[in-house]
Amino acid sequence: MDFGIMGYDSPLLHALHHHMMGLHEDADVDKNPNAASHVYFRDAKAMAATPADIREDPKSYVFVVDMPGLKSGDIKVQVEADNVLLISGERKPEEEKEGAKFVRMERRVGKFMRKFVLPENANTDAISAVCQDGVLTVTVEKLPPPEPKKPKTIEVKIC
Repeated sequence: MDFGIMGYDSPLLHALHHHMMGLHEDADVDKNPNAASHVYFRDAKAMAATPADIREDPKSYVFVVDMPGLKSGDIKVQVEADNVLLISGERKPEEEKEGAKFVRMERRVGKFMRKFVLPENANTDAISAVCQDGVLTVTVEKLPPPEPKKPKTIEVKIC
């Protein structure tokens, strides 16, 4: 099973590499098309802060992401470029009530995003997403294995 965003192919490592190479957030992308943009760094940060579990079952791939306190309208599940699963959304900060102030804020707020390159046998037309008790579960069904080709019999002509 080959998922694009796993192991050493981390966006955080890419962002760190760009930072070490001198390609900072304020780099002028028009002058240097290889420069990392502010959007790239923001997306890399959002991806690094969104952990996910991936499980392969006999008939499907299952992606599990913790999203406590989010409503279904705050979460987007999409398929890009025919085989990239994109899970994104935003957790908005809680509004301060009159006369109250936060002493400490440790829960993460802001945008989150994860991209996964789906295997060839993923059925992108059969994807379901359920968020229950703060846990998003995205299930991508597998395509049935192709039927083996039957041998083709060729008639031999006698001259």
